[in-house]
Amino acid sequence: MTVSRLTALRAELARLGLDGFIVPRADEHLGEYVPASAERLAWLSGFTGSAGLAAVLPERAAVFTDGRYILQVGQETDPALWERRHITDDPPPAWLAAHASPGARIGYDPMLISEEALARFTDAGLAMVPIAANPINALWTDRPPPPMAPAVPHDLAYAGRGSAEKRAEIAAKLREARQDAAVITDPASIAWLLNIRGDDVPFTPVALGFALVHADARVDLFMAPEKLPPQTRAWLGNAVATHDRAELADALGALTGSRVRVDRAGSPAWFAQTLRAAGAEVVAGSDPCLLPKACKNPTEQQGARAAHARDAVALCRFLHFMAGAGPAGGETERSVAERLLVFRREQEGFRGESFPAISGAGEHGAIIHYRVTEATDRPIRPDEVYLVDSGAQFPDGTTDVTRTIWTGPLKPPEEVGDRYTLVLKGHIAIATLVFPEGVAGQHLDAFARRALWQVGLDYDHGTGHGVGSYLSVHEGPARLSRAGHPVALAAGMILSNEPGFYQAGAYGIRIENLLMVQPAELAGAARPFLRFETLTLAPFDRRLIAPGLLVPEEIAWVDAYHARVLAEIAPRLDEPAAAWLAHACAPL
Repeated sequence: MTVSRLTALRAELARLGLDGFIVPRADEHLGEYVPASAERLAWLSGFTGSAGLAAVLPERAAVFTDGRYILQVGQETDPALWERRHITDDPPPAWLAAHASPGARIGYDPMLISEEALARFTDAGLAMVPIAANPINALWTDRPPPPMAPAVPHDLAYAGRGSAEKRAEIAAKLREARQDAAVITDPASIAWLLNIRGDDVPFTPVALGFALVHADARVDLFMAPEKLPPQTRAWLGNAVATHDRAELADALGALTGSRVRVDRAGSPAWFAQTLRAAGAEVVAGSDPCLLPKACKNPTEQQGARAAHARDAVALCRFLHFMAGAGPAGGETERSVAERLLVFRREQEGFRGESFPAISGAGEHGAIIHYRVTEATDRPIRPDEVYLVDSGAQFPDGTTDVTRTIWTGPLKPPEEVGDRYTLVLKGHIAIATLVFPEGVAGQHLDAFARRALWQVGLDYDHGTGHGVGSYLSVHEGPARLSRAGHPVALAAGMILSNEPGFYQAGAYGIRIENLLMVQPAELAGAARPFLRFETLTLAPFDRRLIAPGLLVPEEIAWVDAYHARVLAEIAPRLDEPAAAWLAHACAPL
């Protein structure tokens, strides 16, 4: 099927006078999770990862992705049709510049790529040609319709701040910068700003739309009318004018002479191109909602603690179940993932998973973003490594946690225990950090890797990402990553702490908790400092810990963490699970 689709696309490109075309894995909002109608990369190539891009030339084509999916892209694409490339080691602009004919016209959809990303192609000397209609849309004859789930109010009991207050804050920032308006294309930013949620994309409770925020705190919201029931229109209030998405181009065209802020990295290039054509002055600037959204207010912080406590009940029940199921055999990656989902569904307020659970046994655990399917599902055998990375959406918080366990009953190999413990040392190093205000996540990433680096090991992903408040499990602008933008960490931010190690073809190890940035009270400190509060509450697998590799302070941290897990979660469990938890949390 991908043969005929690639052939049809090449024919259409020739008809349009194009010598190539790029297909990002993106929708009009450039988000990680996209509706089924936007899965153009999967339709064309077969690759279903959440990050990637295809480049198509008349005689060759390539799919690019990062280290999380490099094994998956090899499994899902046809090597006779697609070259598989690491997007960092062999960037798409360089590949196109090397293989396209001189002067080649490379087409792109300006609604599916940011100006910042587009610049990488033009800087490589490529002639990039915007096209008004994406050719895949016409070729994809059974393309699903766009989602039309309603936008619904997000109660102040969870949001903590009213929309009017948030709009006033953003408007003040615009006036201070002498900007008349800002384009908002991230549905999560719109959800935060207007205190609404939706169900348009998997795993992230947002309603798809665009917004213009004005310096007088007015907002123009562009969203299909059928997505805005009367209750939601009343909730938005008179300061939020609603429009059909078809009116967006005219609204931008009316901003002649205005200074309009557009996020070069987070908004489709179409917005800046349309504004410039209308005579507006485009001012490059980050989405003004990103930072205040990331810094959770006291209500959201308390909601996160409550959500993680409920989620911990489900996770501890699951780990108790696996303590018996692992040695006995008889379960598969899919069956245990479904069992974990059942435990979560029984928790108050559960709205759904925050991402597709990664349930990988043995060699599948080494695929960083492995997604079990009917075709790949395999038994979980005794005496192997099993990795489960999962999360939940609750109205008061979003969770994300990874545990790596040994299925027993025999003692794990020394190599596995040593490498698990090195990962744990990196996890503890981040959890216990105290650092001055102004430090960015990229400055902290190496602390998580130090123990692995000392023995010549590493992992091919960032150490941590931001997490929303009943929003995206992957939230900007801050993260713990060497490749991260230099955004200073600030109180109220929630980030993951997830170092790992992956032995291709054998096993994967990852240990993940969510952390919340808090002020650190240091006697005599010359400037403000910050620390991390651990939100996640679930035991580590003590069978995999090699205490001899830990220093006394690290052992004390593990024991204190387990004591906290036992004290807070055991009273919420039934007697067998509580007894298991007491054993799992015994001091090292």
